[in-house]
Amino acid sequence: MALDRISLSRFRNHMATVLEGTGQFNLLVGHNGAGKTNVLEALSLLAPGRGLRRAALPEIAAQAGDGGFAVGASLTGADEAVRIGTQVDPARPTRRTVRINGAEASAIGLGEWLAISWLTPAMDGLFTGSAGARRRWIDRMAVARDAGHARHAARYEAALRERNRLLAGETSPDPLWLDGVEAQMAEAGAALAGGRGDLVDALNDRLAALPDQPFARPLLALESGGAADAGAWRANRARDRGAGRTLEGPHRADLVVTMAGTAQAAGRCSTGEQKALLIAITLAHAELAAHGRTGVLLLDEVAAHLDPVRRAALFERLAAGGTQVWLTGTERAPFAPVADSAAVWELEAGAARRA
Repeated sequence: MALDRISLSRFRNHMATVLEGTGQFNLLVGHNGAGKTNVLEALSLLAPGRGLRRAALPEIAAQAGDGGFAVGASLTGADEAVRIGTQVDPARPTRRTVRINGAEASAIGLGEWLAISWLTPAMDGLFTGSAGARRRWIDRMAVARDAGHARHAARYEAALRERNRLLAGETSPDPLWLDGVEAQMAEAGAALAGGRGDLVDALNDRLAALPDQPFARPLLALESGGAADAGAWRANRARDRGAGRTLEGPHRADLVVTMAGTAQAAGRCSTGEQKALLIAITLAHAELAAHGRTGVLLLDEVAAHLDPVRRAALFERLAAGGTQVWLTGTERAPFAPVADSAAVWELEAGAARRA
């Protein structure tokens, strides 16, 4: 199955855009600011989570609109198309709703139909940035593979916030109340850590089968940040109360990436090597996540940062993978190997014209 008949209404600079007649490769071409990345962001909201920009909902609604927006798409290729969509009502601008075949559903329910992955220029600093950014990345990848991972993450974060609130209070918290909170943290945290570990193992298995060139081959490891252990949290209450927060646990985990062959930490690799590592992980994840569901890969300005050899290798792997791919660029030339078979739209000021 594949996404088709995609509609954007009052979404950033797209007041009413429809993309129809999609293919395996879909190319969005236009000047900077034309609205190419906005289309990718709209597609990313057809998955659990906050989308590829992690933007607040009021920021997404078109400035010239009424404060709401809507994104819809059809999953075609089976006996009967499935219509999915997400929207924000102007009367409730901070709440996003989801519909599947006209019936209200949860955002997690979208993950049962679609496995959406993406790579954007904003992710280029992942290996040199904060551990928190890498945790969000690995959790997003885990959700694309298993929609239930989002529930574990949400439950753990809610319990963690409650424990930190109690520890930071002026009076000593009720030990029995903390026992209950820590028990919830342990249950959700164990599932959260397990999902991350399973993902890293699966990615390493997939990456191990790849050659070291033309893309650098990454090796992944997970630093736990501390076990999801209610007993350990109970024993460390005094220390954590002094710090005003929980110092150990799955919320302190980090993804460690090194380059095979050199054992060089990703953060110390060249900019080009870091980009190649990111692409290798993204492609491996897209292949894993699409198993049994519709895979969609969003690549924003990816061709502009690759030499011709790596660019050709990228398109070859994408074609062999079978995942539906969305690419953006300011011109068609870098996409010459796939341009003839791709569905191409030219974008200008939030309007799309089929080329």
